[in-house]
Amino acid sequence: MSTIDTGLTLLRSAAGRVSAANGWMGNAFKGWMPTGLYARALLIMIVPMVVLQSVVAFVFMERHWNTVTRRLSAAVVQDIAALIDVYKGYPQDKDRDQIRRIAQQRLGLVVDFLPPGDMPPPGPKPFFSLLDQTLSVQLGRQIGRSFWIDTVGRSNLVEIRIQLDDAVMRVFAQRSAAYASNSEIFLFWMVGTSSILLIVAVLFLRNQIKPILRLADAAESFGKGREAPNFRPRGAREVRRASVAFLEMKSRIERTMEQRTAMLAGVSHDLRTILTRFKLELALIGDSPELDGMRKDVDEMSMMLEDYLAFARGDSGEQSQPTDMAQALEELRGDAERHGHAATVAFHGLPVVTVKPASFKRCLANLVTNAARYGKAIAITGQRDHRYLTVTIDDDGPGIPTHLREEVFKPFLRLDNARNQDEGGTGLGLAIARDIARSHGGDITLGDSPMGGLRASVRIPV
Repeated sequence: MSTIDTGLTLLRSAAGRVSAANGWMGNAFKGWMPTGLYARALLIMIVPMVVLQSVVAFVFMERHWNTVTRRLSAAVVQDIAALIDVYKGYPQDKDRDQIRRIAQQRLGLVVDFLPPGDMPPPGPKPFFSLLDQTLSVQLGRQIGRSFWIDTVGRSNLVEIRIQLDDAVMRVFAQRSAAYASNSEIFLFWMVGTSSILLIVAVLFLRNQIKPILRLADAAESFGKGREAPNFRPRGAREVRRASVAFLEMKSRIERTMEQRTAMLAGVSHDLRTILTRFKLELALIGDSPELDGMRKDVDEMSMMLEDYLAFARGDSGEQSQPTDMAQALEELRGDAERHGHAATVAFHGLPVVTVKPASFKRCLANLVTNAARYGKAIAITGQRDHRYLTVTIDDDGPGIPTHLREEVFKPFLRLDNARNQDEGGTGLGLAIARDIARSHGGDITLGDSPMGGLRASVRIPV
């Protein structure tokens, strides 16, 4: 292998490791990121603002505050050093009146001389004091004698004591003369204005997010078969465009369903007229074994027609309303018992759920009828939590093989050995039930029942 091939191999390996590390970091970062648009938008605004202000504050503290404080402290220490030189060079001023006068009138310092002795013990130091650090450095650099400082005892004054040969020189200086005291004001204004801007941005962003939330609620309600009252396009141009597109789509879907329902109503009227004519003609002819078979065929055609129309019509035209599901399940139990089947009902949670009552009851009735056709005992269980309503229908029948449990939901499909083979039926019972469940935003799944037969589970959002 040549040197170039070896280099390319190493580059590919390194690139692969970098890509893997990048993917791992991206997944880890996604875990910490908020999922909501409102929170993410706030994060997009807050993070740059915090980073920018942190950089500005650091530059200000480092370049302005520290520099100004060092220069002010150095100037004060220089004045003190000059007074010490005067004290040494003019011993004839035994009362030190001239030094006190010069210090107070020319330098703004209050100077006093104490008898020689030990320095006071070090006082308490603040957690963060740039003035203490800067004064200590300047005193050690310019004067080079033992000293003691107190920047805490008196808020507006700084006390400095310096050990001389025959005395202790005590100096009181204004804190503002040695310290850049306006830095806190800058930080206060920076934080204050940023907080005001953040509050304004939060209020503005909330108003921009509301139309998106309304659009999501309207789409969710439409998916559940419910109306979204007082919904209209609002907000920014892009959000208005999405809202208008949703309303147009909703209108097209509703118009298509209305046209299909009107067409089926016409077909139903024509076919029912013909079937009614057949029934009248058979009634006028009389009774005979052959006519009994024809009457049975006409009745079966009427039932098939009703199933076809129910499947094609779906639950269009019915409005959602609060419904007592516990009572609806009790009615299903009563219907099953009237047909000679043992049935039990149990419901857990708040029973009132907003559904299309007639359609949803038809969905459950189809499942109960399917269970009653192949089993002797039926158990109906309902449960509602804060998100879903779940209704399970168990029976002790032969069940349906696992690989055929999705096939039985296909319209007009009749399996030879499956439960979906309606005797004299159309094979639309489960298809109608699933269509109604999905129109409510939910679905139907089939599984194994603890009773040994089939379990049909209906779950819809509440």
